[in-house]
Amino acid sequence: MSDSEKTPESATELNIEEAILQLEAQLEKVKQRHQQIINDKQRKEELINRKEQLKTLKAENNPPDSLKSELKYIEEELNEIEVRLESELFKWSSLSEPFWQIVRFGGIGILIGWILKTMTIN
Repeated sequence: MSDSEKTPESATELNIEEAILQLEAQLEKVKQRHQQIINDKQRKEELINRKEQLKTLKAENNPPDSLKSELKYIEEELNEIEVRLESELFKWSSLSEPFWQIVRFGGIGILIGWILKTMTIN
């Protein structure tokens, strides 16, 4: 076999290997995100339980400043966790395909409407 015959096969193998590496990298990202979601949900439950404990203590007696500051800290951390949990559910990049579909078919609709209008006027 000459070198020219080996090149397409080698290029194909390189493309396949590259695709496999990309898939593995994406899979690793998905695994990391899944683990982060699990950790965030556990932390959220812990914080909610602690918040309830602090509210109970607050209701029983006049809360010291440390309880108030801890409650504020818990609220802030819960908000951050909620944002992290929701951030992957909605991404601006997920709107890319629907946007271009709207542009494509909306544009075609406008073009067809314009053609029909010009045909009916004449």
